[in-house]
Amino acid sequence: MIDYPTIIFAALLIFLYGLISRLSERSPITAPMVFAGIGILVGPVALNLLEVKPGAHVVKLIAEITLVIILFVDASTVDLKTLRMQRGTPLRLLGIGLPLTMALGFVAAAVLVNSQNLWLAALVALILSPTDAALGQAVVTSERLPETMRQAINVESGLNDGIALAPILMCIAALSGGEHAEGGSGSWLLFLVRQLTLGPVAGILVGLCGGRLVEEASRRGWMQPTFQRLVAGSLAVLAYAAAEQIHGNGFIAAYCAGLFLGTRTHEVRERIQEFGEAEGQQMSLFVFLLLGLSMVPATVGYWDVSVFCYAILSLTVIRMFPVALCLRGAGLDKPTVWMIAWFGPRGIASVLYALMAIGQIGFTGYEKEFAVITLTVLLSIFLHGASALPLTLLYSRSRSN
Repeated sequence: MIDYPTIIFAALLIFLYGLISRLSERSPITAPMVFAGIGILVGPVALNLLEVKPGAHVVKLIAEITLVIILFVDASTVDLKTLRMQRGTPLRLLGIGLPLTMALGFVAAAVLVNSQNLWLAALVALILSPTDAALGQAVVTSERLPETMRQAINVESGLNDGIALAPILMCIAALSGGEHAEGGSGSWLLFLVRQLTLGPVAGILVGLCGGRLVEEASRRGWMQPTFQRLVAGSLAVLAYAAAEQIHGNGFIAAYCAGLFLGTRTHEVRERIQEFGEAEGQQMSLFVFLLLGLSMVPATVGYWDVSVFCYAILSLTVIRMFPVALCLRGAGLDKPTVWMIAWFGPRGIASVLYALMAIGQIGFTGYEKEFAVITLTVLLSIFLHGASALPLTLLYSRSRSN
């Protein structure tokens, strides 16, 4: 059954916010703060005007489509050539900082959240390891800050959600007992191997072939700029569907398709980025609305002391200590290191991975784990959103003195 009231409300909210979107750029109140806050306000926690269950079909569908598009767009906008040239800080963050964050998060989750099931503890840590640079938009777009810092935060955010995906799928497969493997083809381990090998193969083929076709068509003047932009969505969905058809993982395929997109034309990549900034952002805001409308009401009753402790640790020690450690000897001063360490918000990827996990293993019996994820993201939306502009100004003033 289609939930028309929720769809109407979400569409109206996006429209109304769009009318004042430029004004909001001058304010510390960000779009994710508005949408998550209004979701809480109109949901069962406050006014009880709308209600959406986390496991509802519409939530699962929106989450999957949004995740496919975001994985593709994030990966496609990473210039591998530039990354190789400026690889120092981003590679430290991804190769050392991210695994340390995952490991530290796992230990904390095993102590505070679930010491009985280590797969669940690992799932919480992994889902909360990717960062979302968009929650600190003032940081990544401000010309007051060094380009190397902004590039490092952007590249880290663009790649770490894809890196975290494979181990997240492994945890979900273990928790579901391989029940999604078809035809009795073997254990969940064999199912996982299929997912992690056939998915990338399908994605790389779609990305390389599709990108080169777009490049050639654009070079010959056959392709309109509008369709250069729309190709992002079609290639993302094509990679996802092709991988699922051969029993690979569609999300990994979408990410690999974007990462290996066979076009290097600057204009074409700009069109794809425009798609992500428009259609992708619209769907992301809808997901933040669902966070407040669906996830918060479903988990607020499980927000105990241990959940609050983990959420605060996740945004501080679990994130900041590994970053400070991995950037030692990188030639960055302390204010720069701590700015990068603090601006590791947990956002859209964590929400989407949580919704994906709910779709696979269910919600009942895992309420506390999803409560931790929900509260961490919610705190991050408001703390990182509100601190982005003030800390940017403070940092730039300290550098100018």
